[in-house]
Amino acid sequence: MPSRRSWFCSLASLHRIHDLGYDVIARVKKSEKTHFCFQGHMQDVKAIYQSQKKRRGRSAYLLSVETEAVKDGKHLHIRLVYVRNKNKRSDYLVLVSTDLALSEKEIIQNYGKHWNIEVFFKMCKSYLKLGKETRFISYDALTAHTAIVFVRYMMLALEQRRNMDERSFGELFYMTIDELEDLHYLEALASLLSLLMDCATEAEILDEQQINQLLDMFVAKLPHRWKKCLKQCA
Repeated sequence: MPSRRSWFCSLASLHRIHDLGYDVIARVKKSEKTHFCFQGHMQDVKAIYQSQKKRRGRSAYLLSVETEAVKDGKHLHIRLVYVRNKNKRSDYLVLVSTDLALSEKEIIQNYGKHWNIEVFFKMCKSYLKLGKETRFISYDALTAHTAIVFVRYMMLALEQRRNMDERSFGELFYMTIDELEDLHYLEALASLLSLLMDCATEAEILDEQQINQLLDMFVAKLPHRWKKCLKQCA
């Protein structure tokens, strides 16, 4: 029989993963059977939520508390973050993080990435034959097969990005325009004044002395900082 999949993290899982040297960000089930040590008492997430003052307004989360996950006498310091359920405003979700250095915003953002990971594995298993294309049982062969499937996915994702996705390529977009920096405002102003002087000279409206006098009058009325910058641009 296939094992039943759970979307929630148990106390045992938190301890086992943490013992391996990894931190965990996961969702906690709102069950009366799962208790955490909070303010010296064993309480479930609902009781903790009801006993604390919630954040108001448009805050990204409703409540954040530090507590302990207790399993077989071992205490693990964790953070519980209560987040509004977007599908049901009167409800909330409970996230857990074993990394206390992360802010609530970072915990929420990191947890939000899990759906893309689920889609990735679904695509690899259902459409790219992950685990079905090879009958080898050696570790090296399975590692090579997995790497090939992942490369296929990356190639298809890149092609989709090029043909269907209108987003830019992030930092790559800015790197391509570094050499095309816009003129600073004062440099542009100096260029326009120089062009105006050339046009006035060519049209013979004013002589060179009159043009210089007009330019000096204009610059004299500018703020001191602008005058200094214009002299540097000249």
